[in-house]
Amino acid sequence: MSDQPAASWIVLKFGGTSVSTRAHWDKIAAIARAWRERGKQVLIVVSALSGITDQLKVLTEAHADAPRRAIRDAIVARHESMFAEMQLADRAPLQYWLERLDALVANARAEAGGLPWQAEVLALGEQLSSTLGVTCLNRLNLAAQWLDAREHLHAQPLPNQNAWGRYLSASVPAAPDPVFAQALAARGGLFVTQGFMARNAQGETVILGRGGSDTSASYFGALLKAEKVEIWTDVAGMFSANPRQVPNARLLARLDYEEAQEIATTGAKVLHPRCINPVREARVPLAIRDTNFPELPGTEIGAVAPDAAPSVKAISSRGGITLISMESIGMWQQVGFLADVFEHFKRHGLSIDLVGTSETNVTVSLDPTENLVNSDVLSALCADLAKVCRVKVIAPCAAITLVGRGMRSMLHKLSGVLAEFGAQRVHLISQSSNNLNLTFVVDEVIAADLVPTLHDLLIRAEAMRVEDAAVFGPRWRDLYKKEQSARAESWWIARRAELLALAEARTPCYVYDLATVRARAQALRTISPVDRWFYAIKANAHPALLKEIATQGFGLECVSPGELERAVQVAPEATRLFTPNFAPRAEYAAARAGGVALTLDNLHPFERWGEDFSGHEIFLRLDLGAGRGHHDKVKTGAQSKFGLALDELDEFRRLAHRHGVRIAGLHAHLGSGILDAAHWKDVYVQLASLGEKIGSVRVLNIGGGLGVPARGDEISLDLAALGGALAEVKAAYPQFELWAEPGRYLVADAGVILARVTQTKRKGDTRYVGCDAGMNSLIRPALYEAYHEIVNLTRMYAAPAEPVQVVGPICESGDVLGNNRRLPPTCEGDVLLIAQAGAYGAAMASHYNLREPAGEVIL
Repeated sequence: MSDQPAASWIVLKFGGTSVSTRAHWDKIAAIARAWRERGKQVLIVVSALSGITDQLKVLTEAHADAPRRAIRDAIVARHESMFAEMQLADRAPLQYWLERLDALVANARAEAGGLPWQAEVLALGEQLSSTLGVTCLNRLNLAAQWLDAREHLHAQPLPNQNAWGRYLSASVPAAPDPVFAQALAARGGLFVTQGFMARNAQGETVILGRGGSDTSASYFGALLKAEKVEIWTDVAGMFSANPRQVPNARLLARLDYEEAQEIATTGAKVLHPRCINPVREARVPLAIRDTNFPELPGTEIGAVAPDAAPSVKAISSRGGITLISMESIGMWQQVGFLADVFEHFKRHGLSIDLVGTSETNVTVSLDPTENLVNSDVLSALCADLAKVCRVKVIAPCAAITLVGRGMRSMLHKLSGVLAEFGAQRVHLISQSSNNLNLTFVVDEVIAADLVPTLHDLLIRAEAMRVEDAAVFGPRWRDLYKKEQSARAESWWIARRAELLALAEARTPCYVYDLATVRARAQALRTISPVDRWFYAIKANAHPALLKEIATQGFGLECVSPGELERAVQVAPEATRLFTPNFAPRAEYAAARAGGVALTLDNLHPFERWGEDFSGHEIFLRLDLGAGRGHHDKVKTGAQSKFGLALDELDEFRRLAHRHGVRIAGLHAHLGSGILDAAHWKDVYVQLASLGEKIGSVRVLNIGGGLGVPARGDEISLDLAALGGALAEVKAAYPQFELWAEPGRYLVADAGVILARVTQTKRKGDTRYVGCDAGMNSLIRPALYEAYHEIVNLTRMYAAPAEPVQVVGPICESGDVLGNNRRLPPTCEGDVLLIAQAGAYGAAMASHYNLREPAGEVIL
């Protein structure tokens, strides 16, 4: 037999949802048939029907005959129904296992509920499903044979493994066995076997623990030295985050074994971490595919990582984490203290996951997926630990983990992510010694909401390099065509020829489209709960834009005398609002004399210049204690210089009363680039509540910050939802007039920069494309890490090439307009277009390096 060529095996594993309907078995048959037609030997590993293992677990925990019988009846009915759905005729194989279920329920061991009995009961799910499956495949004219996994997977106890682990979380050593592979091939070309189970040295059935079917497939893949192991489930592969939490999560097209192991270990439920090591040791490739959509690309996992720059590949979370904090001054420099402490964990059969240490404290985490963590075990552990230190149990917690090769080299890009954690209670931070992950343990209740925010921040910071096609595939919502708000095609696409002609005359230059400004203004005017709209001039003070916005009925919000003067010149009839910050005394006096509505956000003006405001109305800007936005520098609440702290409100009111000043309005603006319509409802409610308390308030100004999506994976702000949310509050507080003051929303998309490519360069693995526009024309990327779409307008429809850094001519390392942009092959003289440059572009330009900033052109 050794002279025969090695059999070429494909191992296919199908999870519970993938084996629970006749339609799914038709797909399984098609997948198996396709491999057989290519000359491959196929081994199918199946899980129990969805939900059955949970029912069997409840059965093992029942303490009376009646509940066990009820559960037994439900399990039998489910399999009888499946038998009928599959239109099978031979009932004998199924009946054998149903009778085995009856025997185990009636067995005298059921009352004691011993571990060997539990393992036998739990194994029935896969024995039943594999029996149905092999019968179905044969009915579909595939010559399939039933294979008892326990005959080939032999468990061996691990060092220090307790009885629970030996029976209900067993391990199987698996190395390539060519004799077994050839012998099995000689018996046939298609087999169906069970996941989740093995046999110990005493011949007893044991269970492989959670995710055991994945692990079984991996064991068989290693034994057979398979060409590939395919895990077929209900998602297309591993993603950069849980796609059910984060619809923008990206498919991870290719990973190496170590990265996949980390992602699986830290919370990705699509693949059990224990299934990686056997295929890694045998160097068998592993793939994850979607049973429902076999045409979709999956995740390929192999020995060699794609040749790519360091990147966070995924963010994941694990709930149910328990922290054990142990504190003692006596542990400092005490030889053997940790060994003594960890001995208690060993005695109670507990595996430690994360560890954090200081001179007087050691904190460790216990992962419930690898431990039997219940109150009895914890109580016994704490009683032992209390003999040597003070013990504190912190639960429930969640571990949020960033995974990526070269994690330490990316720390400088994680400032925004770390800032987000700074607002939370972080119990433990752990950075892996293999430089593959960074973990934060937080209260479990905040994890679900925090992960999507962090995923977005990682992309914005370009720590997660989603433009790298060697690693990242499509978005989950694109793969599955989930409903999303439509985004209108950018105006500059239709006017490409006109822009290219304009670029022949001058670059760099800003180009503005008044029709886009008009459309945005009219869209906002449809939000009926808002009584007055004010345009924040600081976004873009070009006279033509101001005139158009004023024509649409907007007032003008100003923050300086220069802006007030521009407003009077361009639109003298427009209402003006003055909302300065730390401005000199004379500016307030001049604005008041000009009849402009005036906003204060500090005690200082009342404490030092109170007489200047006597007998007048003022607006008060408040800090509501939170900031929003993609970067710290656009968050204008909480730890920023804007707004009066709420704990100073009573003193502000006292000073206002002393000087005869009426607080006529309340204002709050917490940040920019916000795409969640619920944000302004929250601000509105808080201001309304405070307004009722003050009594003199007639106007509430909920600020601006209305975001415009910069990236393709961002969904446009839903104006209808915003209007509905505001209408709810308006109905509850009809006595207040509602104002809002968007700036960037009106003009960002209306402006672009045209720039000409000056040089290209390769430096190591990095490619640079230089252009004649720099940070003196557009400082937002350097200042805010803002993302602007960049296209090669000259070659707009050419296929993209490798990622490049788009840079300008300014003598600063921060003069980077775009990182890792996939442009087509770009040459000197090509015209680049930088989108969404209509807001905070020309308004923030400078003559740094004595270079002229980009000029401005109105279409």
